[in-house]
Amino acid sequence: MFDLAHDADSAPLMQALAREVCAGDRRALAKAITLVESTKLTHQDQAAELLSLVMPKTGGALRVGISGAPGVGKSTFIEVLGNALTQQGLKTAVLAVDPTSALSGGSILGDKTRMPSLAVNPDAFVRPSPAGSTLGGVTRRTRETLLLCEAAGYEVVLIETVGVGQSETAVAGMTDLFVLLLSPGGGDDLQGIKRGIMELADLVLVNKADGTQQDLARQTVADYRSALQFMRSRTQQFAPRVMACSALQGDGIDQVWDCLAEFKTQLQSSGEFEANRSEQAKTWMWAETAEILMDALKRHPKVQAQVASLEAGVLAGELPATVAAKRLAQIYQAVSSSDTRP
Repeated sequence: MFDLAHDADSAPLMQALAREVCAGDRRALAKAITLVESTKLTHQDQAAELLSLVMPKTGGALRVGISGAPGVGKSTFIEVLGNALTQQGLKTAVLAVDPTSALSGGSILGDKTRMPSLAVNPDAFVRPSPAGSTLGGVTRRTRETLLLCEAAGYEVVLIETVGVGQSETAVAGMTDLFVLLLSPGGGDDLQGIKRGIMELADLVLVNKADGTQQDLARQTVADYRSALQFMRSRTQQFAPRVMACSALQGDGIDQVWDCLAEFKTQLQSSGEFEANRSEQAKTWMWAETAEILMDALKRHPKVQAQVASLEAGVLAGELPATVAAKRLAQIYQAVSSSDTRP
């Protein structure tokens, strides 16, 4: 791993790594992702330098977010779809986000074992990462990882999120298309349709439409098509679609890709594709700004000196949380102003 603590000038190292990533070197890509995921301040500086170098090579991939409840068959679906795409000559990267334990902070990172054939496919790249404390079903550095995969020449990037829930919609804010996977019978209880997620879905797939579940899958498709009629479409040019497929049997996978490709073509012709990406980039900038400012606030010695007493006041019920937050912000604003005075 590269470390500014031991290398006074990291520019040559980052330039070399950027060249290797852009040449499609898988080991270099893995190193680069590890670098951007690091929480060390020195590594974060290097990561920013690296991303600046590879930016001209980014933006060429179709970014697809895939979500669904545990057990719906996301990993199987992604492996089958990924292998089908590589057979068509499309280099495919999979960013699989694993849930992190709220107690231990650990993560199994077992997605490569759930996608054994795709993991060894020379035209595919599978990268599991822990979700950490980030809401939205993605990691804090999923966006940077996506850019690195694009710089490495991957033409399709599939982002698998952890489970499904009302908060797990951040993936739709960094992808071009959002796919929601369901199991047959999911339409029995339309409470199962998380409205916030359904309104973001461009394609709803009823997986496991095979064997004795085919009739139930067809009924589920009908239920969700009916429900979507009362929801607003995320885009102006493309109405959300509901389809059935069987990842286990490989049925309907080609039709899924045809649908996604059609979606991309329509959005590009209308200008929505680039407009969406521009808006996402701006949102990302402000989200990063908020993260950086929060980190700086927490690390400042004068802020840290007041945290214990303010937290004690909040816990004792003597101080409203909003008042404590404003005091911390005022302390940081005061010390920041004094730090910038000549």
